[in-house]
Amino acid sequence: MQKRKPEKKADATATANSLRRKAEGLERDLVKLVHEYAQCSERLSRLRHQEGGPLYDVEAELQATQRAVESRKGPLPERTVRGILRELHSGVRALVKPLRVAYLGPMYSYSHLAAIERFGTSAELVPVATIAAVFEELSRKHVDYGVVPIENSTDGRIVDTLGMFARLPARICGEVQLRIHHYLLGRCERGEVKEIYSKPQALSQCRDWLAKHMPLSRLVEMTSTAAAAQLAAEKPGAAAIASLQAAANYGLNAIAEKIEDNKNNITRFAVISDHDGRRTGQDKTALMFEIAHVPGSLADTMAIFKRNRLNLTWIESFPMPNTEKEYLFFVELEGHHEDAKLKRAMEALRRKTKRLEVLGAYRRMEAVEAP
Repeated sequence: MQKRKPEKKADATATANSLRRKAEGLERDLVKLVHEYAQCSERLSRLRHQEGGPLYDVEAELQATQRAVESRKGPLPERTVRGILRELHSGVRALVKPLRVAYLGPMYSYSHLAAIERFGTSAELVPVATIAAVFEELSRKHVDYGVVPIENSTDGRIVDTLGMFARLPARICGEVQLRIHHYLLGRCERGEVKEIYSKPQALSQCRDWLAKHMPLSRLVEMTSTAAAAQLAAEKPGAAAIASLQAAANYGLNAIAEKIEDNKNNITRFAVISDHDGRRTGQDKTALMFEIAHVPGSLADTMAIFKRNRLNLTWIESFPMPNTEKEYLFFVELEGHHEDAKLKRAMEALRRKTKRLEVLGAYRRMEAVEAP
């Protein structure tokens, strides 16, 4: 009996056409729903503002995204769904009023990627040359928010950021934790690389890989990974350690992938503004304090946290400018400073410290891949 191949081919064509029509219909429905959501959210923002609330409520958007992601599972990765909702929220904010965010530039630096993760690409993302400039732009009210690196899982604290909290008023209202993957980028083969450019932290986070695989290449420090990528695109025999996004932007090839020594390499960024984050029940509070330079003063201070059963998630000391042995202490702990337990602890802290400042309260965030 002759096989009925033509009929099978016809059946497959009919199925493909049916699926194509269904997909096109779903796309139209999706666009319609997106516009309806935008109109609803824009109206809600303006009504909230008329009633004395904030024009933007980024924290509420983050919580709504979390609920939406958890409500329905499907074939798309969670990262993809989050990215779609992030850009939708970002676009709605731009309809209400453009949101300006300063970050340590240039474009496609890791700070830029952290700003995109938090605010989306519809925000007006403003690159500045230094961490100090991020704080200054916020202090002058030239921007609504700033994004600055505060801690890396390999290299620890970011000194420039902690120093600026001591100099200028700013509140931490959020955090972004990015999984940092470093790539060796260039326009030549690995054996032709004579110089490798990147910022000091990136070079440090890849030191073992570089010693093993690129021992003859000269390492040159730059102000940012993105600036290093730009130089590698222009200079023969040069390579950069930067993000994969920087490679796409500057037309570079990935000579080697994920060369960071610590495969759980995470950089934490502080989102700074003039206000705290919304109280969520899953919060952290950051404090800065100064104590007397006498024996036992730090132990007495730490005992307050123990007595109140407060869990510290981070503690750093920082030398005060123009002093020999005076230090500021930065502490991060679980809970919101409006919680009763934290209020009691802070009353006791004020009696034990020469200076005490709440740097902010914000929701705990999990580490994510860069957008």
